[in-house]
Amino acid sequence: MERPRRYWIAIASADHVATGKELGIMQVCHGKAAPLKRVLPNGYVIYYSPVASFGTQNRLQCFTAFGIVREGTVYQVEMAPSFKPWRRDVLWLTSRDVAIHPLLSELNFTRNEKSWGYKFRFGLFEIDQHDAEIIADKMLIDN
Repeated sequence: MERPRRYWIAIASADHVATGKELGIMQVCHGKAAPLKRVLPNGYVIYYSPVASFGTQNRLQCFTAFGIVREGTVYQVEMAPSFKPWRRDVLWLTSRDVAIHPLLSELNFTRNEKSWGYKFRFGLFEIDQHDAEIIADKMLIDN
């Protein structure tokens, strides 16, 4: 039996998202495995970048990547002796960055939310198909 497709928003600075796109991977919540285990193959992942560069206050507030989770499981890599993050492979689609502000009133997860940015603090959360389709319509280029 085929499982229903799920749609996810992951959060990372745009520079970290760019690295993930180059490597064909996603990594969330400072490399934790548990959140990634909820993101199953064939699901959609949309990255939101509150800032352009990690550790800065240079606001971006854009969706910066759109991809499909590849078959396989989460796996761990050693980036440094004290940092061994978990990852999942993703097929990144050709996309453009899209600012969130023009979409706030259209998206179910932000509509009528005064504190719409609060959800992003979790690092990864599920959205509905309606929201994923709105974001895809704005982001995807000839896919």
